[in-house]
Amino acid sequence: MAINTEMVGQWFGPFTREYTFKDLSLFALGSGCAIDGRTDLEYVYEKDMKVLPTFGAMPIVDSEVTRTIDYGYNYAGSLHWSFDLTFHRPITELADTLSTKVQLKGLFDRGEGKGLLAQHVGDTYDGEGNLLFTNESWDCLIYDGGWGGPAAPKDLVEMPDRAPDVEVTERVPENQALIYRLSGDYHPQHADWDYAAENGQPRPILHAVSFAGVVCRHFVTSFVPGEPERLTRFKTRITASLLPGTRVTSQFWRMDDNRVHFRLVNADDESAKPFLNWGVIEWR
Repeated sequence: MAINTEMVGQWFGPFTREYTFKDLSLFALGSGCAIDGRTDLEYVYEKDMKVLPTFGAMPIVDSEVTRTIDYGYNYAGSLHWSFDLTFHRPITELADTLSTKVQLKGLFDRGEGKGLLAQHVGDTYDGEGNLLFTNESWDCLIYDGGWGGPAAPKDLVEMPDRAPDVEVTERVPENQALIYRLSGDYHPQHADWDYAAENGQPRPILHAVSFAGVVCRHFVTSFVPGEPERLTRFKTRITASLLPGTRVTSQFWRMDDNRVHFRLVNADDESAKPFLNWGVIEWR
């Protein structure tokens, strides 16, 4: 099927999502919270509960959204490329209805064999109509390059040539993708072993928003302990697939009083490509 460039600029939705503390807890569990029954318990236990900010990255990659905005791509080759999540106000309600309007802002050609980049921008509102957050999310459709579209714009983030100021390491549980997918991203690449093998993976891979949540937890603990609501921005590029069971390290460089740059790397293989790179977190 040909790429339908006429869809560029169109808005879709609103896509609505009701949530309660159970959904917040499930999302947090799918981001590795409380694997020891205690660490980051505040994201999964309704007593004095906090919202893990990367919860805001999820609505735009919900399966309903990705299936609705179908411009003619091969679903089997759909990979999350990057996202830039800006919080206009903190997510503090433990039960609410979110409404997300999504624009297909651009389609870009990386070339034959390199894929297509799709740029989506989603505005999400709370139940009272307040704009909560905006997410600029990019997908790479690895089987859809070479169709003659424009080149993608450059997006460069400085990564300091020095040792990180803070590092945090943990092991991703083998079942984390199976937990996370229950929050709404049901792509078979995260659960189906035969599907993973057909697409060159030794096992189903972890969702990018899930391991971005790992970094987010590490950031909060290290820089704004107990105050995730202070985040105003979380931006990252997804640069490698992550297999559950891997030990990962979040590396943070403090750039100024309210901004760090980060990446997520393999804790046991320094030569491996980072899982997340060129990341930015800002806070108030």
